[in-house]
Amino acid sequence: MSRQSVMGNVLQPLVAGLIRRGSIEIETAGGRKFILGEGPPSKLGLRFNDLRALFRVLLDPELQFGEMYMDGRLDVSQGTLFDVLMLGAANLWRPDGARWVRLVEAARGALRWLGRPNGRLRARRNAAHHYDLDAAFYSKFLDSGMQYSCAYFDREGQSLEDAQLSKKRHIAAKLLIEPGQTVLDIGCGFGSLAIYLARFCGASVTGLTLSKTQLGVARSAAADLGLRGVTDFRFCDYRELGGQQFDRIVSVGMFEHVGRAHYDVFFRKVADLLNEDGVALLHTIGRSDGPWPTNPWVAKYIFPGGYMPALSDIMPSIERSGLFVTDIEILRLHYAETLKAWRERFAARREEVKAERGERFCRMWELYLAGSECAFRCENFAVFQIQLSKKLETVPLTRDYIGRIEASLRQRDSAGAHLRLAGE
Repeated sequence: MSRQSVMGNVLQPLVAGLIRRGSIEIETAGGRKFILGEGPPSKLGLRFNDLRALFRVLLDPELQFGEMYMDGRLDVSQGTLFDVLMLGAANLWRPDGARWVRLVEAARGALRWLGRPNGRLRARRNAAHHYDLDAAFYSKFLDSGMQYSCAYFDREGQSLEDAQLSKKRHIAAKLLIEPGQTVLDIGCGFGSLAIYLARFCGASVTGLTLSKTQLGVARSAAADLGLRGVTDFRFCDYRELGGQQFDRIVSVGMFEHVGRAHYDVFFRKVADLLNEDGVALLHTIGRSDGPWPTNPWVAKYIFPGGYMPALSDIMPSIERSGLFVTDIEILRLHYAETLKAWRERFAARREEVKAERGERFCRMWELYLAGSECAFRCENFAVFQIQLSKKLETVPLTRDYIGRIEASLRQRDSAGAHLRLAGE
């Protein structure tokens, strides 16, 4: 009997209970095919291209599936990568799922506090790893405003462009910005939100980023719109800022990179920088099922140093900072819809990306976008918007003001508020 046949005979009973919701056809490197699952006939399939790849995935699926897929050691033979990942998400983390998978992840959870501190130098390196890919790459799948964070879909059938504009309105409304006020945007990205707040709310905005690519785009876009006098984009760590206070502070999609060990530092800095009548808003990806370590593949290849907090991670540090929580909103499937739009746009431009960066890079980003969407649809990920102030009476008693301000902003911004990438 061949080595491949022996491995197949050992393999099938080992994985027999792995998939119980739905089914998938597995093809080994030797050409043997079998069905995993108890559902209807499979329309999904995986093909493993060498003997060791399948066993590596089985022993550590969260890390090895991504690595084997990136390296071409496994392929999706039927269906789409997204559908395969959705099947895996529906099965691997159920209470009666594969015991060895849960043991591996439990071990990672026990060791999560041993991660490297996210000091200033490491924070800059981590930011550069992901965000300093050239802006032209991000323009292939982001909206025209280059917003690389969760959109806000406030009506059915809304386009990504309009949903990202709705997100800016929603945040501006919660910040209660008055003309002439100063705003600090911690982690300003490509500058779209800061430019919106200056252009349509009359604010003077300081934006901080650790990405030189983002800094260049933000400054250029502000200059093109004649907003240099009311926007100040800086290559600066939030911990380095001092000597002034702001009327409003906002941070969108940056807190995931702060590092849990630095939460006290972050919120104390926000408290120090916010004036006595100020309002702050934190917009961050988080987990609704309690603390859990970052997916190891994501931590290794996509966001080194990243961590998606639970509310129970965040709240103690807010309480110690002296800030009041005045509102919390949970955006549940908004990021899933955002990622779906990004995934489809990336697929439409895949051949361009492949010509520029190669097949392995394309596979990495396909997996990242599809896997992230699955996480928001199946794995208890959400987006938290946490409004903060120093005084209980700073914010209105009811949330009615949000809709009223959004309606007013919609009248102002409806005639072409989308930021174009500089040079396009």
